[in-house]
Amino acid sequence: MSVVTNTTTIGAIELPSRRNTELMLLVFAVVIPIFAYANVGLAIHGELPPGMLAYGGGLAVLAGLAHFVVRRYAKYADPLLLPIATLLNGLGCVLIWRLDQSERLQNLAKRSFGAFSESAPRQMMYTAVAIALFAAVLLLMKDHRTLQRFTYISMAASLVLLILPVIPGLGADVFGAKIWISVAGFSIQPGEFAKIVIAVFFAGYLMVKRDALALASRRFMGLYLPRGRDLGPILMIWAMSLLILVFENDLGTSLLFFGMFVIMLYVATERTSWIVIGLLMSVGGAVVVGTFASHVQARVNAWLDPFGCYTTSGACEQVGQSIMSFGSGGVLGTGWGQGNSDLIGFAANSDFIFSTVGEELGLSGVMAFLLLYGLIIERGVRTALAARDPFGKLFAIGLSGAFSLQIFVVAGGVMGLIPLTGMTMPFLASGGSSVLANWALIGILIRISDTARRPAPAPAPSPDSEMTQVVRPS
Repeated sequence: MSVVTNTTTIGAIELPSRRNTELMLLVFAVVIPIFAYANVGLAIHGELPPGMLAYGGGLAVLAGLAHFVVRRYAKYADPLLLPIATLLNGLGCVLIWRLDQSERLQNLAKRSFGAFSESAPRQMMYTAVAIALFAAVLLLMKDHRTLQRFTYISMAASLVLLILPVIPGLGADVFGAKIWISVAGFSIQPGEFAKIVIAVFFAGYLMVKRDALALASRRFMGLYLPRGRDLGPILMIWAMSLLILVFENDLGTSLLFFGMFVIMLYVATERTSWIVIGLLMSVGGAVVVGTFASHVQARVNAWLDPFGCYTTSGACEQVGQSIMSFGSGGVLGTGWGQGNSDLIGFAANSDFIFSTVGEELGLSGVMAFLLLYGLIIERGVRTALAARDPFGKLFAIGLSGAFSLQIFVVAGGVMGLIPLTGMTMPFLASGGSSVLANWALIGILIRISDTARRPAPAPAPSPDSEMTQVVRPS
């Protein structure tokens, strides 16, 4: 006697989406800035700030909308990127509002411009627009691999973005750096968006040329040196970064683009020699340009001895004030709203906002912020490792590398570790261009991580597997 039983093929087990984890982390990412906002109000005015509920409600709504878009259109994305970005952005708004309450800055603005306007409301408006851009990235970019088709178009677009600030009548010279353009009364920093666009070109180009660039002609002192004709790409990017440094007086963007290319080149070829060559070229270029460019030379002098030219140079005064801010903060800081980093002036809202963190939250607060930034970088690198396509791997590592370099040059500049670059601290500093560009960067990383973690569709069952004969003994 035999019995015939039906067995159905079982598909792949669906991976957890971890969206509930993201939602719980977002709750903390909204609550912490609300408490910080209340703390600043109590410290400065002795009462809860009147706009606390509006600020908290607005931040919660924006975070909820971003979470809904991720849950709906990027179900398997990394659960940490959105909460960390929300927390940093929320705390950045608190820091900007804290500086808005400074009587020194208010009086300085009235003397300089005749009126004072708070930066915090504008920053919340920029945040709302940035969240909309974040949602648009996830809605319109269904697959990051479609960007590979625009490799050389992105190169042209990035060059246009970099050239815009030096066009007469369009570019604006702000404190010696020509990195802004003025459009319809708004100031825009094209370099913030160029770092994303140029990463598309680097990823597409290196994906095609990585085998040729990995070839070594000879070995010297333990390093595999590339062939002479393969040095063309890195020489071109080096020359472009020097031109940015010369014509725009922008050390930060120059270091960012060249450093990002070297990182992506190393990941694509796995040759340590590219790192050594890149470091030597960057140091050599900085020395040459610093010798002739007065703006860069002033920042180098301020880095070498900020107190030697404290009374004669604005750059030295800002760096000196920043160093004293970090020193007076100690380990635990003076407390929210109880520091004097506003002595730095208008730069306290942008370049030197990290000095406010160092003074009012101390070394512990600085390390907490750096760890949050480090988590974003780590999740970006993890996304690159998990990506299934070489373009996605290079694109994710390029964006993560650009983000990490920006953190390094800004934090290192205000701490006196390297010369001041003039770039803005992501998510913290006042300014719409930085917030928009970095939220777009987070959206792209979320899209790549969703594609990397999304389970592959189960293969269609063959006709033979639909029914299996099982013979049992009678």
